[in-house]
Amino acid sequence: MRPPVATCVWWLWALVIAGLPVPATLALRWLALSKMNSVVASVGTEDICRHLTGLVGRQVRICQRNVQVMHSVSAAAQSTIHECQFQFRSRRWNCSTLEDNRIFGEGPTAGTREAAFVHALSSAAVAHAVTRSCSQGQLDKCGCDRNVRSSSGDSFQWSGCSDNVDYGTAFSKVFVDARDRRASQTNPRSMMNMHNNEVGRKMLKEHMRIECKCHGVSGSCELKTCWRAMPTFRQVGEVLKEKFDGATEVERRTSATSPGSSRGFSGGYLVPLNTGFKPHTDTDLVYLNSSPDFCERDERQGSPGTHGRTCNKTSKGTDGCDLLCCGRGHRTKDRTLKERCRCKFYWCCTVQCKQCERQIEVHSCN
Repeated sequence: MRPPVATCVWWLWALVIAGLPVPATLALRWLALSKMNSVVASVGTEDICRHLTGLVGRQVRICQRNVQVMHSVSAAAQSTIHECQFQFRSRRWNCSTLEDNRIFGEGPTAGTREAAFVHALSSAAVAHAVTRSCSQGQLDKCGCDRNVRSSSGDSFQWSGCSDNVDYGTAFSKVFVDARDRRASQTNPRSMMNMHNNEVGRKMLKEHMRIECKCHGVSGSCELKTCWRAMPTFRQVGEVLKEKFDGATEVERRTSATSPGSSRGFSGGYLVPLNTGFKPHTDTDLVYLNSSPDFCERDERQGSPGTHGRTCNKTSKGTDGCDLLCCGRGHRTKDRTLKERCRCKFYWCCTVQCKQCERQIEVHSCN
């Protein structure tokens, strides 16, 4: 039986984001929001995987064997954008994807600290989304992690549906790393991407938590069953944001003398550029190129600029007008804010409020 049209479209756009040469902002919007009404009915799912140009052969084969998982890849793309924009909402670079940027692939910021964060976050997003789909019974090839069983010495019993994070991270490794795996033998940037992809997956696994439920008369908790659960994706984003702030600048060498080196498959090592810095570990983000200041719009460098951005006049941090506006100054406008106020509860059961207005000052960068 041929799959529904809408399902084919979701698969199609998930493949597009995996590497086809189209503007990523457009591709990501299609992935997250598009509900197209038609598609060429004569093209089957495997035909799409086989005939779309721009995919490496390994990605095509993965698609043909795992078309059902592409829904999770689509959700991961949306989660990556939203979380990145949340974590960098007060920075000069705020993850506003330009037309040439990509989430799964290279963009204008390739090789920079920002690219390191996006690679780690997107890799973690795929693992997180696939694992969640497994636990919710949406995928035929996986389900709950049944390996966590038996009793524990901590007065609880392993039971319930533990998140199958091993399957999710394995799929992320195979699919997300496919584009850089072969090039990583000689290309420093691919080595960097592979390292950062793995950091994202490791942060997801390292922050698994134990959740429990009590059983017994009147909540006495005579028996407690527990299972392993993933952290929220917001928690993963916060951890990777800390990794971003402590990222290490590296370079490729054909032989390593530093204990803090990251080895490629066969093409050398990534070692800290500054030997005076602490060597990076396999859970640290690494980058090759210094970032631009992101003050002015420059699509070639992936910079949206900060003109017109709202800033905080009283803050001395990254969201303050001094730093965010790059010394250009800011302008202030009065804005009328309407909000509910003087609410009263009336028995039973309504709440009635008045509408109040107050004046606020809004500061934006010149």
